[in-house]
Amino acid sequence: MSPGDEHDYGEPTRTRVRLPESDPYGGAQRPGRSSSRSLVTVVGVVVLLIAAIAFANRGGDDSPTSTSPSEADKPRTSTTAATGTKPVQTKNDGIATGYARDRQGAQSAAANYCVALGSAEMFDTARRHEIVSTVYAPAVAAARQSALDTAYSDEKFLGNIGLDQDGTAPDGQTFVSRVIPVGTKVTAFTADTATVEVWYTSLFGLSGEASTNPVTESWYTTTYQLKWIDNDWKVADFQQKDGPVPVGRDQQASTADDMTKAVEEYGGFTYAR
Repeated sequence: MSPGDEHDYGEPTRTRVRLPESDPYGGAQRPGRSSSRSLVTVVGVVVLLIAAIAFANRGGDDSPTSTSPSEADKPRTSTTAATGTKPVQTKNDGIATGYARDRQGAQSAAANYCVALGSAEMFDTARRHEIVSTVYAPAVAAARQSALDTAYSDEKFLGNIGLDQDGTAPDGQTFVSRVIPVGTKVTAFTADTATVEVWYTSLFGLSGEASTNPVTESWYTTTYQLKWIDNDWKVADFQQKDGPVPVGRDQQASTADDMTKAVEEYGGFTYAR
């Protein structure tokens, strides 16, 4: 868990199970299995192709040809059309700013601020001050910055997570603190205030062969109280809680080198609804 954020610090996935070719109890291999499976695959591809052609031929006609219930209830091409405001184009100190004064804008602001406040950059004093001044409302920014400076300079805290006293990782190791929003929800909204919940997963730890604090995954929901100030949304307060936490899959953990390479090569996103 990263202390920065505040870290103060549709549809279900369908899983397919491939059965073994041979009898799990030692029986002989069933004849003709591969040929029948190939036939099913071919038929499936043909069906999908026919469906795709039919969909394409339907074009952009959004008007039903009949008023009967069966025709009127059919999905239209506009059902899956992209909606929502475009992602913000402006940045302040590397953080996306300039959000729309609506529910979508508030959700985008909360998601992006969550990413910034949970980043490894919060462990650098100068960068932390820039993030705090950009994200927080002026009325609370100074107090918040002071509290965060105290937290991030605590030698015991830094030692527990394996960082040096200046907040840097030991030689040969990479510090990882990254927030990945999964979803957002507006629970209250007016023209000047918004309450937005951000559900996200957090990667936190040290990647390296000698690391005693490997990168782990955690899940949180942070509720942000936002205010419309100077033509943008700003954080006035927040509360964080654990979860919801999904059931982990039986996957082999990556090596330290693979984790370091992934963190260095894969950048983050600007989140917008």
